[in-house]
Amino acid sequence: MYTATTRAIRVTVTPQYLPDQSDPAKSQYVWAYQVRIENKGTDTVQLRSRHWKITDGIGRFQEVKGAGVVGKTPMLRPGDVFEYSSGTPLSTPSGIMAGTYQMVSEQGEKFDIEIPTFSLDMPTEKRHLN
Repeated sequence: MYTATTRAIRVTVTPQYLPDQSDPAKSQYVWAYQVRIENKGTDTVQLRSRHWKITDGIGRFQEVKGAGVVGKTPMLRPGDVFEYSSGTPLSTPSGIMAGTYQMVSEQGEKFDIEIPTFSLDMPTEKRHLN
């Protein structure tokens, strides 16, 4: 479990390797990740977009940007929690992901919150610090 807090918005990510969707013989490795976003502050905010940075085990880098998450742009009032699951494929047995969500306050202020950097490691592989 990996956690980061920005402006009283806590983001927790729990990754999991998916052996049933992976094929190491073909250099195909797949992970799911569960994201929990908690509004610990006093302002209502809305998640507008995401910006992921994904790096595989040999340093190949890709960015993913888009509106919302899993087709949603959730509104988070103080104390609200929003959870979703997604996934990513890699061509190596390890990698890392990090990023930001762009939020907007009720007053129209746009700001980014950190998605914690998290490691993607195939359980049977020696752990690498990416």
